[in-house]
Amino acid sequence: MFRLTTSLLVSLLLCLFSTWAQNPVSAQTNQPRPVTPKSPDPTGLTKPEESLLTLRKAVSEVHLVFTVTDKHGHYMKDLKEKDFKILDDHKPPEAILSFDSETDLPLQVGLLIDTSQSVRERFKFEQEAAIEFLHQTLRQKHDEAFVMGFDLSPRVTQDFTDDIEKLSAGIRMLRPCSLTAMYDAVYYACREKLIKQPQGGPVRRIIVLLTDGNDNSSSRTRGNAIETAEQSEVSVYTISTSMSHSGGRGQKNLESIAETTGGRSYVPVQLTGVSNAFAAIQQELRSQYAVSYKPAAFKLDGHYRIIEIQAQNQKGLRIRSRRGYRSIPRDYSNQ
Repeated sequence: MFRLTTSLLVSLLLCLFSTWAQNPVSAQTNQPRPVTPKSPDPTGLTKPEESLLTLRKAVSEVHLVFTVTDKHGHYMKDLKEKDFKILDDHKPPEAILSFDSETDLPLQVGLLIDTSQSVRERFKFEQEAAIEFLHQTLRQKHDEAFVMGFDLSPRVTQDFTDDIEKLSAGIRMLRPCSLTAMYDAVYYACREKLIKQPQGGPVRRIIVLLTDGNDNSSSRTRGNAIETAEQSEVSVYTISTSMSHSGGRGQKNLESIAETTGGRSYVPVQLTGVSNAFAAIQQELRSQYAVSYKPAAFKLDGHYRIIEIQAQNQKGLRIRSRRGYRSIPRDYSNQ
């Protein structure tokens, strides 16, 4: 009995000593234990306290770009603030900070081109159509773009520049390869390129996604790609390369990404339709409105806040914008 008690006593003393060694807090000073900093958000979309403070300042202003067409699809460019009603999380904004018809808004463009085996037969034509789009759309010292090819992984062949020749060389550098990780490419382009690119004022961030819409190797989901685009204030315009009337899962993927982020999905049925789709995107980018507002009752609680824009004085108008955003911390440190 005595041996057992001694053994227990020794074990208890060793345990107390180990605890004291790990947390040497003096009982005489009665100091509290140091607080361990919280780890970053496992989603990878947030950073610790420093960026959180930056966010609180930035998120008080929501920037929204939207397009208005009539029932025939013609762009409406001469409407005023009074012609619209904006709802953020079903509530009118606390204040509208600015409203403009932005036919000349600077562009930051990510040109994402599928280089998987499924596009090999049409690849040369698609490259030339993309180059023509850049020639028609980008203005030197005003707009900028980058070129990314993607198959199993995304590869940037030309970083942000306003030099059309460098961008063209980046497009021609692409070669068809293996599998398709489309969602990973959109996620990477938003999170690592567009949101981190410095800007001197309001800009229009877009992705032009040239692919058949089928994904067979991404680690991210379609939902991940869409949410990251929304948080980055990026509209995704998609051009299907399947040349199929039947649609299918790939086309539905592209429509979902485009419609949710405020872009548009194009489905050419012949090769010349690819050039027409690029031309339509170019026209739309010069026919938009930009509004900045302060959302009412905003909280950083992870809640998905739905954005609605309603026409006030005319019927039959179609308004397209991103559908919402999640109220989580974002990293604005590079802006």
